[in-house]
Amino acid sequence: MSKGLSYRDAGVDIDAGNELVRRIAPACKATHRPELLTDLGGFAALASMPTRYRQPVLVSGTDGVGTKLKLAIDNDRHDTVGQDLVAMCVNDVLVTGAEPFLFLDYFATGSLDVDVAERVIKGIAHGCELAGCALVGGETAEMPGFYAAEDYDLAGFCIGVVERDEIVTAERIQIGDTLIGLASTGPHSNGYSLIRRILEDGQIQADATLLDQLMAPTRIYAKNILALAEDVDLHGMAHITGGGLLENLPRMFADRPLAALIDVDAWARPKIFSWLQQAGTVDEKEMLRTFNCGVGFIICVAADQAQLACERLAKLGEDACVIGSIVSPDTPSEGGLLLTA
Repeated sequence: MSKGLSYRDAGVDIDAGNELVRRIAPACKATHRPELLTDLGGFAALASMPTRYRQPVLVSGTDGVGTKLKLAIDNDRHDTVGQDLVAMCVNDVLVTGAEPFLFLDYFATGSLDVDVAERVIKGIAHGCELAGCALVGGETAEMPGFYAAEDYDLAGFCIGVVERDEIVTAERIQIGDTLIGLASTGPHSNGYSLIRRILEDGQIQADATLLDQLMAPTRIYAKNILALAEDVDLHGMAHITGGGLLENLPRMFADRPLAALIDVDAWARPKIFSWLQQAGTVDEKEMLRTFNCGVGFIICVAADQAQLACERLAKLGEDACVIGSIVSPDTPSEGGLLLTA
């Protein structure tokens, strides 16, 4: 009698999945927070609320890494995309003033390569350490016939906590406030479909130096922004993600009649953006609505606290500078970049 088909014959290796869980357990354990009530491996994660909050509000966010993963797969650059995943989620949650608390990931692939998956998930754990949140679980989905064998995709889910009366909302922002930009490490995780098109159209084989710039992991601002908030009243924040400066900064205003006047020469744009603009003959407006162009996160503070904020951020290790101010929407741009809601 012939042996019947197995799940492995269909392309799913349960033993490989179990081996992956065994390998990543120490990295997940390193992100442990005292509020956790369960260990990795259960059906769901349990956590008590951090005790320092009087009226805690939960803040949730989800995101992915996008087609930056294709560059990672094609060039064996799997170790830092996990940090990208965490950063894209926690930086969004941070905008409300929330402390990143819990993180979960979803890893989907055509055929589970345990070595590659281990590198990716250890990068996720590293990102959680940088953000101060706990990696409490996730899902590894092996989907033969849906993804090519070597391909994988990532999604992340973050829960943050903020004190109800400390939530950062648009109501705090006032005309005359100062905008401070925090430097990015590069394109972060946005614009990679355009980046890949530039490489393909130019038949450019990226060398190690170019790949280092393109694959630089997204900066995680959480710990430094939360530390800054102890000394400076943050009126508003924006994560410069998909849509670049043009679309993300006005989100800070909600529906209020406000505008931002930005001096685009106030910061030094990293060389990778100049290279992309020249290699792809990308016009300036398209650059500003596709990429962060060197500014990964923006905070809004009262003008009389701007110097203190910049000094404090410098001590925390951030490269930050004043990039503009809050103005009325009918303000003449006078050579600057006027952004309205």
